[in-house]
Amino acid sequence: MSDRIIAACDGACKGNPGPAAWAYVVADADGIPQRWEAGPLGRATNNVAELTALERLLEATDPALPLEVRMDSQYAMNAVTKWLPGWKRNGWKTAAGKPVANQELVVRIDSLLAGRAVDFVYVAAHRIDGDRLNAIADRAASDAASSQQAAGTAHGGELPVPDQSVRTAARTASRTTKARGTGGVIKAKFPGRCHCGRSYAAKDPIARGPQGWGHPGCRTAVPA
Repeated sequence: MSDRIIAACDGACKGNPGPAAWAYVVADADGIPQRWEAGPLGRATNNVAELTALERLLEATDPALPLEVRMDSQYAMNAVTKWLPGWKRNGWKTAAGKPVANQELVVRIDSLLAGRAVDFVYVAAHRIDGDRLNAIADRAASDAASSQQAAGTAHGGELPVPDQSVRTAARTASRTTKARGTGGVIKAKFPGRCHCGRSYAAKDPIARGPQGWGHPGCRTAVPA
């Protein structure tokens, strides 16, 4: 029996909010995929999809074994590794005194993490040379968001094939377009995800910041 689990989870949303889904893939200690699962969420936000993916992954893995979780959502990762302790101290309020968004999911994840050895690893999304497990989870979540049907090993589904090269080439082509007279802001030709964790749709305004392309207001913003 392996003494370590390597996994990836991802959420997808066709619009924000819009048809959404979650997915995860579990691998052995050598990183070889063993099983995967994806499920629909109906109409939800991208952040709900990302948090739900993590919740379902934690529920589906043995809490007695060390777990490495690979994610491309900075929002979900920061929520449970950086912001959560402060939220709890503040009575589930943000630094600005506002109720924590998606509190029920965050509380559930917090309880699932209790007493477990979990390492969170951020991986860049939609990269030709990126993490394979993340790419599989991304594809599974995207397909489930479109179909609104559950899928996975338990349903007899074959491992999703990542389509990173197509999406990466498309995004690269669209984002290298020069923006003139707009302060560096252009209209996205394809949907994508900002480093804040929220997605943007085709034709939405985007701008390039230190962490890549995303919402213009997120170029220098730091989450509370």
